[in-house]
Amino acid sequence: MWHCPNAFRCPSSPSRLLNLPARTHLAFTSYFYPYIHQTSYNMSSLASCIFCKIIKGEIPSMKLLETETVFAFMDIGPIARGHCLVIPKYHAEKLTDLPDEQMADILPTCRKLAKATGAENFNILQNNGRPAHQIVDHVHFHVIPKPAEAGDKEGLVVGWPTQKDLSKDDIAKIFEEMKSKL
Repeated sequence: MWHCPNAFRCPSSPSRLLNLPARTHLAFTSYFYPYIHQTSYNMSSLASCIFCKIIKGEIPSMKLLETETVFAFMDIGPIARGHCLVIPKYHAEKLTDLPDEQMADILPTCRKLAKATGAENFNILQNNGRPAHQIVDHVHFHVIPKPAEAGDKEGLVVGWPTQKDLSKDDIAKIFEEMKSKL
């Protein structure tokens, strides 16, 4: 059981693992504190998953859109005005665990939400696994508006560590390995 008597200072709380700024951490923690502390931190099962509880209405959300297979709502720790989430109703930890038939509404919903933000520029972000910064073990897509004038102050800020030590031959070998698995 994951428990934190002082969630704001806790180094293992979900928002601290993401290295979120203090005000975002506080919003995340104060909103989800009663729910997080009732569940296992792993959240790999349907019964203990925060997003599954949101879908079922057990945890309140600001629902934007819902279809037979997806649920979209406002992110409570937004990094930009209009930052929202799209989650499949089917519980899957990673994108590779999600059945194809559960994916049909995801990108059309992301597109509708991106248009609804009014932002000309935006990111669609989807993380898989802790090293890739996934904090809730339920597939989810972030729709993050990126105001052109915001620079690194609002919206997603991305580093792009190009692997300069990979030669064209290395890339060709990787290509052949991947292609053989498709």
